[in-house]
Amino acid sequence: MQTDVSRWLSRRTYVGADYDAATLCEAKRRRGVTVSVVLPALDEERTVGAIVSAIRRELVERTPLVDELVVADSGSTDRTAAVAAAAGARVITVDDLLPSHGQVPGKGEALWKSLYATDGDLVVFVDSDLVAFDAQFVVGLLGPLLSDPSVGYVKALYDRPLTTAEGMIPTGGGRVTELLARPLLNALWPGLAGFVQPLSGEYAGRRELLEQVPFVSGYGVELGLLVDLAEVAGIDALAQVDLGTRQHTHQSDAALGRMAGQILQTALARCPDIAVRNDALMQYVRTGMEVEPVTWDVGVRQRPPMRTVPAYAARRSAREARLGRSA
Repeated sequence: MQTDVSRWLSRRTYVGADYDAATLCEAKRRRGVTVSVVLPALDEERTVGAIVSAIRRELVERTPLVDELVVADSGSTDRTAAVAAAAGARVITVDDLLPSHGQVPGKGEALWKSLYATDGDLVVFVDSDLVAFDAQFVVGLLGPLLSDPSVGYVKALYDRPLTTAEGMIPTGGGRVTELLARPLLNALWPGLAGFVQPLSGEYAGRRELLEQVPFVSGYGVELGLLVDLAEVAGIDALAQVDLGTRQHTHQSDAALGRMAGQILQTALARCPDIAVRNDALMQYVRTGMEVEPVTWDVGVRQRPPMRTVPAYAARRSAREARLGRSA
């Protein structure tokens, strides 16, 4: 292991259970900051309500650690929006935001536009397909940010059980991480090799930092943020926190292949010396006695840093002026 990675691991790896909501709430008050929690969602009516309910009950009503709880709906065709609203979230429709910028499908788009629609100084992102969700996830992610001003971005690490035909096994749920993301980081950005879960969907950051980097439109958003934030702020401003175990729904190997394609395209876009010749992925499906090729577009679009978007700058200026008048 590289010496700098070993040093980073010991300095910037935290344990979520070491933090409690009440202590962090007092730290938040002292620092005069606000917290937004965002759940990107697409057809997650089965799980989103329980996650919203837990955060609202534990971190809004019982202990006021979270000031803003938002579900960013990417055009769900099920009852995701209604379930989330009934559980106590403010639901925003991604396609309705920043209409002059058009619409781009994918998770990264929801995260990028949620920056425009929220106000918190600290922004926490949580996937909406988690099972057996614990509000301590949010507490753990906020812990390093509220305890150490030199930390700007925190990613979750956890064990990921894998459900199989024989039952659940304790690890194995991070196939794209192990087969693609980790080898990519070790080869191209070895300073980031200390991240245990580089593709984790749970992370938190300071708005002033998140608004400086682009957001990739699809599944490459996590890798893109990690690489770009390290470039902007330095690796020592990045941290990870152990949240124990994360359970979520699993995708098929073919779907994971398409996810990997987007992650690979994201990584290659950050390597100016490499010319990408194709952004299509060919997969194969057996129909009867034949095997047929199916081609998917795994190219990604990159949204600009939010601070460069005029509508965002105008919204933030209006908010600051409003707060100044109320003071």
